Amino acid sequence: MAVFMDLNISYTTDKKRLQSVIETAAHLGYSTVAINYVVDLEQNKQGKSRPIKVLNRLTVVASRAAHFKPLREYKAYDLVAAYPKTEKLFHAACMEFTIDIICVAVTEKLPFFFKRSSVSGAIERGVFFEISYTPAIRDSTMRRYTIANALSLMETCKGKNVIVTSGAEKPLELRGPYDISNLGLLFGLSEGDGKAAISTNCRAVHLHGEKRKTALGIVHTMKNEQPLTERQEKEDVPASKRAKIEMAK
Repeated sequence: MAVFMDLNISYTTDKKRLQSVIETAAHLGYSTVAINYVVDLEQNKQGKSRPIKVLNRLTVVASRAAHFKPLREYKAYDLVAAYPKTEKLFHAACMEFTIDIICVAVTEKLPFFFKRSSVSGAIERGVFFEISYTPAIRDSTMRRYTIANALSLMETCKGKNVIVTSGAEKPLELRGPYDISNLGLLFGLSEGDGKAAISTNCRAVHLHGEKRKTALGIVHTMKNEQPLTERQEKEDVPASKRAKIEMAK
């Protein structure tokens, strides 16, 4: 049985409205949602029908390299996302930033093209790309941007490491998991990738966030080019064979 998640529920100070959005998500069949706190550094600025897990997410809008640093405060969030505004920052987000999610613009035309090297680097690091669908149901112009930018991404990533989220601010903006899975077809996702974008891929993002918070899960290895010492060579020989060699000597 698939476990569905929406990792982008917009935060609001209106607690009743936020609670209503979470309850609606639970009714629609989502098991986990993330409350998204967005910080734009350029401007300095629970379900009743079934149990639902609520995560905390931070999205950093980066328009300059100095806007995104692996601050200790980021560990307070279950998920950390970057919204890069330039091609240079997109590449840095893919290759360097300590994040879980890279947001793809859905309210405007992308000012750059997705480069395969950058996208492949993000995939290798376990970072996921996010397409949010709510803007597409609010406005016809944003719908065109959402679909165009999504198709551009899919052409490069081939449907790998993609999550589809709502970005919902109101209960009426939420859609059920199977509706979103079908919506993925408009974004260039296959049927299987569309379902993964709201289930298994979201689970992978959550696990990536847990590893980031605990600084575990990353192993760096180096190949030793120096020859083995005589002692090491002896240790590699089975004990029974080593005994025969000793006797022969």
